[in-house]
Amino acid sequence: MSESKTRPVVVTTAHRGVFFGYTADADDAETIRLERARMCVYWPAANHSVLGLAERGPLSEARVSPAVQRITLRNITAVIAVTPEAAERWEAEPWAS
Repeated sequence: MSESKTRPVVVTTAHRGVFFGYTADADDAETIRLERARMCVYWPAANHSVLGLAERGPLSEARVSPAVQRITLRNITAVIAVTPEAAERWEAEPWAS
């Protein structure tokens, strides 16, 4: 997947997973491959939901995994565009103790 053709997204799954990464796949694909993917395992109420994760990015109290090179997700429930500001926060990999 060429980085110049990818865009940052938050993807949710039927299994309650919340992932961030970069994809060139269509929003309505049955599976989505993410490059440099991270998983958010916790976010504070101040994030204002999964949509807040896409708009503002995870706050410092969130728990975000290290990036993996590539992941393929199935059972997609949402693909949400991510703002540049939010992408920077995801890349910072917050993990509150």
